[in-house]
Amino acid sequence: MKAWSAALADEVLTWPDVSSKPFFGFTAVRRKGGMFALLPRTRGMESANSLAVKFENPSASLRTRLLKDERIGKAHLATGRWFTFELSSDRDLNEALRWLERAYQAAGNKKKTK
Repeated sequence: MKAWSAALADEVLTWPDVSSKPFFGFTAVRRKGGMFALLPRTRGMESANSLAVKFENPSASLRTRLLKDERIGKAHLATGRWFTFELSSDRDLNEALRWLERAYQAAGNKKKTK
């Protein structure tokens, strides 16, 4: 998972207005100061192979996508709505990146996400 997490972070940190910092065993990924993802460093969210993405007010279509993806779990943290994504092989990296991009977009517009 460390290699997967590092590869995802390397990509996400090239996106506009993205920064990161250590956060209780994770790498917190932020856009313009708002956290939108947690990538594992020394621990995972629900398991050792999970990352988390944040959607404050997901739209109906996004909720449907979240429910249909069997790799998605739900974790409610103190601030906002967090969903976990479980990686089990290299094949999951592309979809993990898509979920990170959706969370990035949602963090940028602060409205219902599609």
